[in-house]
Amino acid sequence: MSLALMGFLMIGLFLAFVMTNKISVLIAFTVIPLAFGLFLGFGTEMGELMLAGVQKVAPTAIMIGFSILYFGLMIDKGLFNPMISTLLKIAKGDPLKIAVATAIITLIVALDGDGSATFMITITALLPVYQKLGMRPVVLAGIVALGAGVMNIIPWGGPLARAMVTLDADASQLFNPLIIPMLAGMVWVVFVGFLLGRKERKRLGKIDVSVIELSNINEGQKLPKLFWFNLILTVSLITILIMDIIPTSILFMIAFAIGLAVNCRTVEDQSKQIASHAVSMVMVVATIFAAGIFTGILSGTGMIDAMATASVAVIPDSIGQYLPVIMAVVSMPLSLVFSPDAFYYGVLPILSETAVTMGIDPLDIGKAALLGNGTTGFSVSPLNPSVFVLLGLAGISLAEHQKHTILWAFGSTIVMTIVAISIGVIPI
Repeated sequence: MSLALMGFLMIGLFLAFVMTNKISVLIAFTVIPLAFGLFLGFGTEMGELMLAGVQKVAPTAIMIGFSILYFGLMIDKGLFNPMISTLLKIAKGDPLKIAVATAIITLIVALDGDGSATFMITITALLPVYQKLGMRPVVLAGIVALGAGVMNIIPWGGPLARAMVTLDADASQLFNPLIIPMLAGMVWVVFVGFLLGRKERKRLGKIDVSVIELSNINEGQKLPKLFWFNLILTVSLITILIMDIIPTSILFMIAFAIGLAVNCRTVEDQSKQIASHAVSMVMVVATIFAAGIFTGILSGTGMIDAMATASVAVIPDSIGQYLPVIMAVVSMPLSLVFSPDAFYYGVLPILSETAVTMGIDPLDIGKAALLGNGTTGFSVSPLNPSVFVLLGLAGISLAEHQKHTILWAFGSTIVMTIVAISIGVIPI
């Protein structure tokens, strides 16, 4: 049996088990690839392949673990309560306004180009609002995922940087033509926020915010203790994160240590604070390490390379001229099969070379891919570790998130594709 077929079977089996809640993501990430690897005869190499995958995701796991502890501390100490209170008053208890505000806030925050940071900032700030109003966390996660996905097209977001390396292009060739489609995608995100908010309004009605009490806010609406210190620390953390002058994993370790020492003066208080968020931290970090096993086996056995070659081989010559449009349409679903690295460094080179033989500009393939792969699709893909930041903070399962959000995310790609075709960015 070919490596490509085994790879597709493995990913298909994984998605089937996870989306139907048959087994947990952690078990699926570990047991399924292990079984496939052994079946393919890589028994003596499995340890090395799995360790390589785990080592690759280790910095991400460290960053996510300490970010959960850090933002958990900030929430517990009331850093976001003044903003929450203000937002509640402006929205006047209207779930529709809250949902639209969520979309706009996400589009702004996501300008930093870091999906994990976007999820951490928006979810931690807005989840208490949703909880106070009785709105579903899956709606919050869905809107944030859509906004972060569209904004991940920006040059410093990751996918475009990979595409530039693969196609030997610069941002002006790939990103500039996508600005108008991206703006259309942003409008779509706000519109979806309106639709989801209207649905929540119909379910809940408008809430009397005067009866809602926010924890950790002193009487008279005074600022929480150490509010300004925590605000300066958090702003500094985000600024340094965007500037990328310190490894993100180390940055969160330092920020949490400082925040914990100032906010919790005794060892006993510090231990209690860590313990209060230990469960969510362990679950998310363990899942990320398990994802490393999955990707390590997928790459190390050669399945991912074989899948890339097989994917191109099935393209008939008769539809070759429509390759950019086809690429745009399937780019988002392919995020569920290929990680951004696997796609842009494995699949895209083959697709671009195929395009050249068909008289198609390889840059058109790159622009089409950016409308979905690693962008609108990254925030619903189990192959993207930052998704588990979103899920962990929102307190929802991958299956819940995918069922609620995948079609809306695919809609983002379709809207941007239609606009890209209409203005000539994607030829047809």
